[in-house]
Amino acid sequence: MAVDAGSGLEAMLKKARGAFAQPDDLITFKRTVLTTLGAHASTVLVDATCGPALLQDYPPGCARMMAFEADVYHVSEEDRVTILPDDLTVSDYPDLGVRDLKFFMYYAPNDDADLNQRKQDIVAQVGAECADNNLRFLMEPLVYDRNVAAGTADYARLKPELVRRATETFADPRFKVDILKVEIPVDLTFVQDFGEPVFSRAQAQDAFRTAAAAAGDIPMVYLSAGVSFDWFEASLEMAKDAGVKFAGFMCGRAIWSDAVDLFGEHGDAALQEWLADVGVARLQRLIAAL
Repeated sequence: MAVDAGSGLEAMLKKARGAFAQPDDLITFKRTVLTTLGAHASTVLVDATCGPALLQDYPPGCARMMAFEADVYHVSEEDRVTILPDDLTVSDYPDLGVRDLKFFMYYAPNDDADLNQRKQDIVAQVGAECADNNLRFLMEPLVYDRNVAAGTADYARLKPELVRRATETFADPRFKVDILKVEIPVDLTFVQDFGEPVFSRAQAQDAFRTAAAAAGDIPMVYLSAGVSFDWFEASLEMAKDAGVKFAGFMCGRAIWSDAVDLFGEHGDAALQEWLADVGVARLQRLIAAL
């Protein structure tokens, strides 16, 4: 599970709560997701801002995982380099009882070589510090292309190769990555039986296999990237049908985003009830899809 969204989720909650918005709505929402769904998950990912205050709330058997980013929404559009936390270092994580660190970087394989080298150097430094502090390092490259807009048919054609190249890059041993958190390599909007058939189902399955092979021996989990629950479930099933040996998934908004408006209108008790019913059922369906 993931509940590491920062300013974007905070803005959604503020809008949903309207006149009833409270300063602690963001951490209240995250805590309820953690305590309600964490009991059914192997880990829950929290952010570096709210995370330290949530670590005491992890259910038994649910591993603590914390992101090492200031806010993934607050990056320069020009270079999209991840901003590191002001008040945390990698060496702080063991003292907080956290043994799993996640780091995110926007990465465009076709971008300027100097910019990509700068990004790679940052990831390598984080990986080295994780190794020095006996932390398990989960690396999340999120791909883009500077000249082609996401969500278009043209981008859909590029995406499998972008995901493959980014996966291959960060699977290199020099980054000391323990787990790769990667995107679904196809956009179902452009896959046969789901939307405009830019790809047949067979071609989409080939894209899954090719992109996954780039991870080599590094365990790989799929991220949901904010798609609907049904489409993320369908994506995992397609990966399984393609024979991809992935290690699991990390899912956030696809499970809990439908409850944001409910929380806004009816508060935390309604959120908890919805998560215990719909949220747990969704999580169990995704686990079954493995």
